[in-house]
Amino acid sequence: MDLRQRINMFAALGENLDYILGNKDLESVIYSKLEDFLAVSQSNEWFTKNNILFALKSIADNLTESKINNWLEKYPQLAGNKKIKRVGVVTAGNIPLVGFHDLLCVLLSGNELVIKASSKDNKLMKLIVDLLIELNSDFSKLIHFETERLKNFDAIIATGSDNTAKYFEYYFGKYPNIIRKNRNSIAILNGNETDEELELLADDMLMYFGLGCRNVSKLFLPKGFDYQRIFKSVQAYHHLTDHNKYANNFLYNKSIYLMNNVVFWENGFIMMKEDSGLASPISVIFFEYYSSIDEIKQRIDLDKDRIQCIVAKDGLIDGSVNYGEAQKPNLWDYADNVDTMKFLLSLKN
Repeated sequence: MDLRQRINMFAALGENLDYILGNKDLESVIYSKLEDFLAVSQSNEWFTKNNILFALKSIADNLTESKINNWLEKYPQLAGNKKIKRVGVVTAGNIPLVGFHDLLCVLLSGNELVIKASSKDNKLMKLIVDLLIELNSDFSKLIHFETERLKNFDAIIATGSDNTAKYFEYYFGKYPNIIRKNRNSIAILNGNETDEELELLADDMLMYFGLGCRNVSKLFLPKGFDYQRIFKSVQAYHHLTDHNKYANNFLYNKSIYLMNNVVFWENGFIMMKEDSGLASPISVIFFEYYSSIDEIKQRIDLDKDRIQCIVAKDGLIDGSVNYGEAQKPNLWDYADNVDTMKFLLSLKN
């Protein structure tokens, strides 16, 4: 397949996903495909049906021909690439299909993909790959799933925790690589947010139970901000207490705080704790008060290697996204701000 064919195939994948998601009530092959995706919720309790649907819709919304073309305009050398490299991809499993963007980059760059999917998210990946192969059987020659240790590859993209990153660096350090570690996302409020904007911020914090690196785990609030507004804004997520794993985390963290006389505030399903850290436990949102934006900018510069995404109003901070956009990254919003496509193209040299 040449570049134009690959672009067309991924645009067709987006159309197919959109069609599948829009025909939930059809007793047909289309309906059975959707059921296959949603059945994954039975094997991974964190992957609820709503979260799987949200992830699929986010992918479908990005996979339009115009968006793919706009993204790839930055890489004119793509069209001339002929040499195929085998790129190993180790995916995380914290949220549904978190490794899809790596798959997309490897295949659009004209390379061969050797994927070791997280045991927590291997079924959704295989279903996506099955759809691709249905569109063009040539993908079956370009995509290989590996259940054991990766082998026979020219480069590696691996995503995991700070601990697994040490393992990745030991085994993969001699190859061209992108190795991703733990990151968290933050939001900076200016105090003039509307109730509607704060409700969108609730999505940034609590979509996927807050498990994604793009989930806001830390709030910077202007001095005098009424934190009760945050509790009011998240009421649409009260149903989280109906989820066994989330509820257990909430009760456990609350118990730990109570036993250690830690000061916190809670509304029955999330807690807020004033804390200088960025990575809060499940069901907890950390916050700090600030006096000036310059103070926050200095803090961001110090923690830039630990921050994935910044949410703020009207470009308050350079590179920030608006409320409600943290879990809707564009194709050109690379994890850890490392240009995956540029890395892949460098392998051709």
